[in-house]
Amino acid sequence: MNGETDLWTLAVIAGLGCMTVLTRCFFFIFDRPWSLPDGARRALNYAPVAALAGVVVPEVVMTQGHLVATLLDARIFAALAGAALFLWRRNTFVTLLGGMAVYLPLHVGLGW
Repeated sequence: MNGETDLWTLAVIAGLGCMTVLTRCFFFIFDRPWSLPDGARRALNYAPVAALAGVVVPEVVMTQGHLVATLLDARIFAALAGAALFLWRRNTFVTLLGGMAVYLPLHVGLGW
């Protein structure tokens, strides 16, 4: 890289900027009010869980692009403890706290 910005990069940046402005202003463009259908509104309730699962699951079961080869991995036990706590308490903070309470001693203390 010589520090120059090519035309393709500038076009992508401009296109992404236009799309961002359009999607952010979409609700102000139309003058009549609108609402989401009930099915879409219910589906949005699951978006945070789906995003969290999409980030956490690959981190738990993979290491550098390969599946975890051993069960002596602190991440697996922490995820299982977090899932059990969530099913029991239905509280995100308790889930994160419990998962980390299992992960840290196994990872730092035992070196898993």
